[in-house]
Amino acid sequence: MAKNSKDILRKAALDYHAQPKPGKLEIRATKPMANGRDLARAYSPGVAEASIAIDNNPDDVSKYTSRANLVAVVSNGSAVLGLGNIGALASKPVMEGKAVLFKKFANIDCFDLEVNENDPKKLADIICALEPTFGAINLEDIKAPDCFDVEKICRSRMKIPVFHDDQHGTAIVVCAAAKNALLVAKKQFEDIKIVSTGGGAAGIACLNMLVKLGVKKKNIWLLDKQGLVYEGRSVDMNSEKSAFAQHTDFRTLEEVIKNADMFLGLSGPNVLKPALIKKMSAKPIIFALANPSPEVMPDSARKAVSDAIIATGRSDFPNQVNNVLCFPFIFRGALDVEATEINDEMQLACINAIAEIARTTTSAEAAAAYQGESLTFGPEYLIPKPFDPRLSVVVPTAVAQAAMKSGVAKKPIPDLESYKDKLKEGVFKSALLMRPVFETAKRVKRRIVFAEGEDERVLRAAQAILEETSEQPILIGRPSVLEQRCERLGLVVRPGRDFEIVNPEDDPRYRDYWTSYHEKMCRRGITPDLAKAIMRTNSTAIAAVMVHRGEADNLICGTFGEYRWHLKYVEQVLGAPDCMPHGALSMMILEDGPLFIADTHINTEPTPEQITLSVLGAARHVQRFGVKPVIALCARSQFGNIEGGTGQRAREALKLLNEMDLDFQYDGEMNIDTALDPALRDRILPSNRLAGEANVLIFAHADAASGVRNIIKMKAGGLEVGPILMGMKNKAHIVTPSITARGLLNMAAIAGTPVTEYE
Repeated sequence: MAKNSKDILRKAALDYHAQPKPGKLEIRATKPMANGRDLARAYSPGVAEASIAIDNNPDDVSKYTSRANLVAVVSNGSAVLGLGNIGALASKPVMEGKAVLFKKFANIDCFDLEVNENDPKKLADIICALEPTFGAINLEDIKAPDCFDVEKICRSRMKIPVFHDDQHGTAIVVCAAAKNALLVAKKQFEDIKIVSTGGGAAGIACLNMLVKLGVKKKNIWLLDKQGLVYEGRSVDMNSEKSAFAQHTDFRTLEEVIKNADMFLGLSGPNVLKPALIKKMSAKPIIFALANPSPEVMPDSARKAVSDAIIATGRSDFPNQVNNVLCFPFIFRGALDVEATEINDEMQLACINAIAEIARTTTSAEAAAAYQGESLTFGPEYLIPKPFDPRLSVVVPTAVAQAAMKSGVAKKPIPDLESYKDKLKEGVFKSALLMRPVFETAKRVKRRIVFAEGEDERVLRAAQAILEETSEQPILIGRPSVLEQRCERLGLVVRPGRDFEIVNPEDDPRYRDYWTSYHEKMCRRGITPDLAKAIMRTNSTAIAAVMVHRGEADNLICGTFGEYRWHLKYVEQVLGAPDCMPHGALSMMILEDGPLFIADTHINTEPTPEQITLSVLGAARHVQRFGVKPVIALCARSQFGNIEGGTGQRAREALKLLNEMDLDFQYDGEMNIDTALDPALRDRILPSNRLAGEANVLIFAHADAASGVRNIIKMKAGGLEVGPILMGMKNKAHIVTPSITARGLLNMAAIAGTPVTEYE
């Protein structure tokens, strides 16, 4: 069975690399190449202009080429993972994988370069000759001690960052974890005794970095395959190991482990026996980082000493020491300031930034990626998870700042806050478009009541709202449940202290709420008893009553349940002749910009009058995002070629719009492709009134609008902001069950803007 399981995993891995096309990388053009004019600009004769400009000013290479965002991942395959010296060719899948991680986590382009050269000086010569091509060099999987020589030569000769990830990347993540482990254990770098197994590049680099953090060399005991590194040893020694040689008669791990505060393993499986852990100091820190089998298994270590603080290199145990926490982000910061090197200051800044992230409340995105895992700072959570989006903002900013302070930045960043915003845009697709909405929301303090307050997404959104806006969240839910979930999720906010709560089971305002609801509904079949029951069980109705009574400015509901069910109670309580829902608008964020779609939920077969209201509402809301609306009325027919149905209703809506004095572009009726393709539209109707691609699609049937919205979301990678409920004077918004915590934060910002700010 085990063999079959291993074969299945092996086949799955090979299929992943082979299908649908071999390898994990491809190259794509960033400029159009559709005609002779494009060709003339991309190559001869236009390309000569860029070359001349760079010849005149070498710094312009960052302006006219991709060099400033291009990293080389270089290896000779002499020390690949746990596979050893498998050669350059066999190392290529690993280097491709490294390049993919650069792109995924930091949007850095990479070329993987596998070089058939084992002489460290010749290898360094080859790498140095590549400097005109790349903005930085990432050395990878080169055996020790050759890697030390290669890095030293390259760093001395090259004026771009050279970073050996096996050394410094490992050291940075280890030290970030160690920094937090010592906080948990209440110990100091200056006081601890460290025993380390493994005298390779990673192990030596970790010890050197720990020394920079305050650990005394006299307190570091290094062992390798030959035993303890001691003064006078001649077998298997080099200058890097000699720096940690101890003057002692001890020779074995058993002899030196007594009273050790930290074990650092970068060696092999089962090196650290559980019995030895008992000889260590109180609350021992055990970093067993050998892969795939650590020096000691965590369960064995904890059985020996129950309060041991443990990290491994494996993803199936807490506290995975993974270089991906470091290298994409330290390169991002270095490239953005065009650093000439990655120095100690930048590495220390990276350590502190990674460690700090783990000590703050976990992001909603990371929590969603690691459901079921404890992500609250402590023995089981010393460092952040790789998919924590905060890494992409916090670490590059810290690194860039350190580069500037230490004088190695050729292109200093004048405004770090703007730089952070730019990084956020790369992480959160909605950040750029939502910025004007958030800026407006910060000016006014609005009370937003969340009907489904016990939902994890709502709780995380509530904390983010308090951190990023001036709004005051109000959550409907049971106090004990809210308290427990905040604590379990590692949130710092607490009900009653940081946000107001409404307890549907026992709230002092219960009588006020049911009587208010009954007054609204008493002639619509709602009896006092029924009103009482609804105010005990229906959180959407409770939220609507709160807005009606002026105890909240806006409600957000819909994280579960059917849209129109929620809409029923919103209309019942908040509906008025001048306050009625007339459309649901979704902003779909795509690679080439936003596309707005309406009406997705309110009117199944809208009348011309309802279509007109959707157009007017959409234009108003689109401008809130800093976008100039270009609106297409979409239908099955095209400029009158089909009678009746959606086309007829769209044409009649167009007539109504034409009678108004409007300051935005609109036209119809037309097919979706006609709306999005100006050339096609001009060919079909040269006299059409739209300039460029439409960015707002208004449909004459909800099935079409909803279908397009869902297809874009599921198949085109569109990120939705919305649905925005139009016509309700920004008193209520109904989201959908697929919404994320970030989506709720976005909706809160939209809800946090008074109507007077955009009408």
